[in-house]
Amino acid sequence: MKKTVLAFNRVSPELVERLQPHVELIVPSPERGDIATQFAAALPHTHGLIGAGRPLGEEQLRSAERLEVISSISVGYDNYDVDYLTQRGILLTNTPDVLTESTADLAFALLMSAARRVAELDAWTKAGNWKRTVESALFGCDVHGKTLGIVGLGNIGAAIARRGRLGFGMNVLYSGNSRKPALEQELGAQYRSLDELLGEADFVCLVVPLSAQTRHLIGRRELALMKPSAILVNIARGAVVDEAALIEALQEKRIRGAGLDVYEKEPLADSPLFALPQAVTLPHIGSATHETRQAMADRAVDNLLAALAGERPRDLVNPQAWRKA
Repeated sequence: MKKTVLAFNRVSPELVERLQPHVELIVPSPERGDIATQFAAALPHTHGLIGAGRPLGEEQLRSAERLEVISSISVGYDNYDVDYLTQRGILLTNTPDVLTESTADLAFALLMSAARRVAELDAWTKAGNWKRTVESALFGCDVHGKTLGIVGLGNIGAAIARRGRLGFGMNVLYSGNSRKPALEQELGAQYRSLDELLGEADFVCLVVPLSAQTRHLIGRRELALMKPSAILVNIARGAVVDEAALIEALQEKRIRGAGLDVYEKEPLADSPLFALPQAVTLPHIGSATHETRQAMADRAVDNLLAALAGERPRDLVNPQAWRKA
């Protein structure tokens, strides 16, 4: 007898096609009424969940008595109450590695766009303002040869560092919980405390997971440590930055600019950031390429089917739950 899987958010037709031969798949649809109502009605019968972007903890899963696994189509898992899932013996999986290069590409695109004022000058040109040779008031700043500071030198951080060092001859600084001797040797990366990095870097790139320790890691005090000519890039989670403090720093021109893909509240609407030409604002698209999203979905399906078959999934976030299962 097939087990029941409930899909939520970010579910492609290809994912549905791959899952249907193996499980009884439920995909809530607006055509059948309220999505939340459909989700709640299906939970008591559900053995597996697959998707991304929905907060899931005790309140949401109280009725999911048969639930064995949540397969998240994401790297980050701050939407899930990991302690609660572990306590219940519910496995949580994610999709690391497959989005590393795409997300690093986007980080560097934000860095370049903020440095050379790409989005700002694109809008300026389309508005018909290009009447003569561009003057210095609209000049950007160089990227090559500058100092790149990476907060969180994990897989994605390392991929960004390689782009900076090998592609643009940048000096690489990093901060984090542990030293990275191999990357220090490969890239000449130099370890700094967070405060030291903020004071030295021309570009500060945030690539840390969201936790109690990293929430508002960058606030007014930290922004004040940055150079007035520096640019902040955030592809981590919005709440890693105190957004109000960042807006204030940009408005007062205490830093040069920011490249942002994530925000404290998403989707972002009616934000003061929209009035700041030196802020590049993207709609959380770090992994949003056709190739990467397909690879993430494939990995999530593999994790889900393994767990439902009683096998240890490749990408298990809470191994303690495996011992309980």
